[in-house]
Amino acid sequence: MDTATADPTVTDDTGGRRPGRGRRFSTWCAALLFAGVSTVVGCRAADTDGVTPVPQLLAFLPWLLVPTAAGLLFTLLARWWTGAVWGIVLLGLLAWYIEPYGKTGDPAGPPVAELRVLTANVEFGQATGALTDAVRREKPDLVFVQECEYTCDAALKRELAATHPHRQAVEGGGSEGSVILSRHPLRPADGVPGTMGMPGALADVDGHTVRLQLAHPMPPLPEQVRLWQRELGRLRDAAAAGPDTPAVFAGDFNATQDHAAFRRILDTGLRDAARLDGADRTPTWPTRTTPAFGAQIDHVLVSRHFTASRARFLDLPDTDHRALLVDLTLHKA
Repeated sequence: MDTATADPTVTDDTGGRRPGRGRRFSTWCAALLFAGVSTVVGCRAADTDGVTPVPQLLAFLPWLLVPTAAGLLFTLLARWWTGAVWGIVLLGLLAWYIEPYGKTGDPAGPPVAELRVLTANVEFGQATGALTDAVRREKPDLVFVQECEYTCDAALKRELAATHPHRQAVEGGGSEGSVILSRHPLRPADGVPGTMGMPGALADVDGHTVRLQLAHPMPPLPEQVRLWQRELGRLRDAAAAGPDTPAVFAGDFNATQDHAAFRRILDTGLRDAARLDGADRTPTWPTRTTPAFGAQIDHVLVSRHFTASRARFLDLPDTDHRALLVDLTLHKA
């Protein structure tokens, strides 16, 4: 019988024993997988979004459990016990970071008003009809619409004027247009400057002022990571302003809780409504793979004055995002 075949190790010319080719291959595979995952997890631990491809991979951080588990399998095949420890540490860190981030806790004051909020990215206006149907069916009080170009804007004015007569918009073509629709009276307010429209408004909700801000920063494309960070930073600055006024920030943030730039928005005191209702990490993009696979980049963030319930994710045809619908209760400060 061939010794090299029978034994996972082979003997070199000096009589020493070294791993066979199969074990060396498994060791290299495990090391490469762990090195890639370690880079992403290391940036998460360092509270930075790093450089491409780290920001893009951070959006799918929970799915890094898959290459980590594969790496552990390779370490077993290679009998590489140091690598096994490496993989187990990575699994522990991933499990830690998968836990929800941000503050929770109910307001102390009594409830004073109810709000139903819907946010939807209609992908260049293509899902305008489906959104209109959803608004009529679900009857939200506030609707935040991203990528609402000129024809979408005109259609919403025409179809929803009776139920949502108040609006604040940034008109634009393609992905640049955005609009806030409301059953409640709105007053103009400064929005957040960005490549795509991010209007703001002040709503009069049963005699209580609520600050509204639509979010739609640029996505972290390889050549646009710094622009993405700057626009999320502007949203963070807007969130930090006027902390005593009830606020709702909603839209396509193009970021998850695993992005440092998004966590800094949460650090201002805003809370993710989906998380408050136990629906954190429910994927909203891309729809061709949700809900089995994806990232939650569409959010409704609320100030400490709100509680949240009944978070639902709506599948609208002709868009690559799921819409998010959530019921909010405003409490007296």
